[in-house]
Amino acid sequence: MKTNISFKTDMGISKISDKTLLNKFLIFTLFCLSAQTTLRAQEVFYTKPTWFFGVAGATNYNFYRGSTHQLNSNLTPPVTFHNGEGAGLYLAPLVEFHKPDTRLGFMFQAGYDSRKGSFDQKMTACNCPADLSVKLSYITVEPSIRFAPFKSNFYLYGGPRLAFNLDKSFKYSLGANPAYPEQETMPAVRGDFDAMKEVLISMQIGAGFDIPLSSQYHKTQFVLSPFVNFQPYFGQHPRSTETWSVTTLRVGMALKFGQGSAMETPAVTTTASKVQFSVNAPENIPGERNVREVFPLRNYVFYDLNSNKIPSRYKLLKKEDVKDFNEDQIGITASTNASGRSARQMTVYYNVINILGSRMVKNPAANVTLVGSSEKGSDDGVAMAESIKTYLVSVFEINATRIMTKGQLKPAIPSEQPGATKELVLLREGDHRVSIESNSPELLMEFQVGPDAPLKPLELVTLQEAPIDSYITVDATGAGQAYSSWSLEITDPDGKVKVFGPYNKEKVSIPGKSIMGTRSEGDYKVKMIGKTKNGGIEEKVTTSHMVLWTPSKTEEGLRYSIIFEFNKSKAIAMYQKYLTDVVTPKIPKNSVVIIHGHTDIIGEESYNLNLSLERANEVKGIIEKTLSNSGRKDVKFEVHGFGEDESMSAFENKLPEERFYNRTVIIDIIPTAK
Repeated sequence: MKTNISFKTDMGISKISDKTLLNKFLIFTLFCLSAQTTLRAQEVFYTKPTWFFGVAGATNYNFYRGSTHQLNSNLTPPVTFHNGEGAGLYLAPLVEFHKPDTRLGFMFQAGYDSRKGSFDQKMTACNCPADLSVKLSYITVEPSIRFAPFKSNFYLYGGPRLAFNLDKSFKYSLGANPAYPEQETMPAVRGDFDAMKEVLISMQIGAGFDIPLSSQYHKTQFVLSPFVNFQPYFGQHPRSTETWSVTTLRVGMALKFGQGSAMETPAVTTTASKVQFSVNAPENIPGERNVREVFPLRNYVFYDLNSNKIPSRYKLLKKEDVKDFNEDQIGITASTNASGRSARQMTVYYNVINILGSRMVKNPAANVTLVGSSEKGSDDGVAMAESIKTYLVSVFEINATRIMTKGQLKPAIPSEQPGATKELVLLREGDHRVSIESNSPELLMEFQVGPDAPLKPLELVTLQEAPIDSYITVDATGAGQAYSSWSLEITDPDGKVKVFGPYNKEKVSIPGKSIMGTRSEGDYKVKMIGKTKNGGIEEKVTTSHMVLWTPSKTEEGLRYSIIFEFNKSKAIAMYQKYLTDVVTPKIPKNSVVIIHGHTDIIGEESYNLNLSLERANEVKGIIEKTLSNSGRKDVKFEVHGFGEDESMSAFENKLPEERFYNRTVIIDIIPTAK
């Protein structure tokens, strides 16, 4: 029997353990990271590198499929091995080429690639466990095309894989029958597979994300890139006989470095453009604040496209649970959820059918009409409405005569307009819904009547972790025309620098805690670095005094939300009496009223930014006029329009109900600290 092992296996690269190689890679990574902690000695700005060099380390998760039987000419076990798996090391130097802010580039990696694993099988005749461990490794060569679809740090890549066999050894063992433990077991047999292909040609695809470890004040800039890579079984049949194939999922990270070029001195100026640069830091930046929030309850139930069943994301009760349902408790439960405002308030909204049922039970004279809108036609719309009616009648035991149903092709206020060609799926998701219409004031928002009236809102008490007045506002008026992008360097009193950006808009807001951390107060140097459209650099510097302050006793703010229909900024008329008679009287003397407008993600970003500001100013005008009519001039207003900025929006934009709630103006009433 042939049991010799090749010289490469005994003395070559496979003798070095995967753990040893991985440890060396990690030590090298830590060394490179520590080298970047030195303080910057000079104000020299460098371009981002075009060429990168480095090393990639990863774990190969190998999945064996097919079968193998005859291991070599001297050994054919009495069992055929099917399906196995294992994990091995991947370690390779790399070279990358991609210009900053472009989509296409090139990557090349070549190194050690372990595809080791094992098969576990039982010999049927004697019920004996058979084990086959495989040390399969290659020198791999992997050129790839690199594609950054958003011109950002996220990238995709793919290309061929050329693998040269390095190790093909195995260890085979056959255990004793469990029924006869006294029986002697066969000693393990080691050897090399025969009929192994010396060269494999296959393919690989992957994705990664570049995390810069150095600022552009370093000539040598390091980047850490976590990545995942998939190599299907196509072309990965290691033997020229039998059907054994290997599929691999590779997960790891790459450490890369490159050198930028120093910007030419004439390109650095502080007077070339007419950009107005200013920093507005609130006098006090609260750490946290309780907010008593009046949450508007949308009178729509959104259905999945091509379905007339109530979506599973809406909370439905069993009949025996109705007696314990209390809409006030939903707000309390939601407010203790630490997963964020969007999740808390969606918990409330997804109970909208139960809230409707509970209110109709408490108010026997109240009636509703459920209007289903479906692109398939009125019959499908009726089926949607009937699904809600059936639930209310069967679970809440509401008399069916109190609930009318209708069907139509489009809702009364549709999102999709005639001739629309863009983002049609998102628009149609918003139009595929059931509207809850009523003239019963017990069900509706104060002062609201008619088919479009929202339902009576709920009041929540939440902990507002990052109130809007805790944001540092940086205004760079004119930057949109003068710069291709701009960034900020903020230096604290100890000389430590934090970098923010790059940005493309003219006004940005940064949470105060992101800048100050736990520092109570201090003078900060704020430098704006603008990249001009001809490739130059322009710098503007100012200083700002910031104070981080947490009130000595719990300070409670008020929050109201006004919801707009799609693409509307003047639909505020239905809310005018609500703002005049409900919201404005709640504003204490000498308060700050912060009004911020938002939109969903449908439409152009610049258009949505203007739309959100128009909505916010519309609300401000009504409140300001009401205060003035009562002789009050003690209230300070702050107005912001954030457009579709998802870092500032109240909700996500994945579902139509989230997008509808993002078409909003939020009114924060901040009392004067005592």
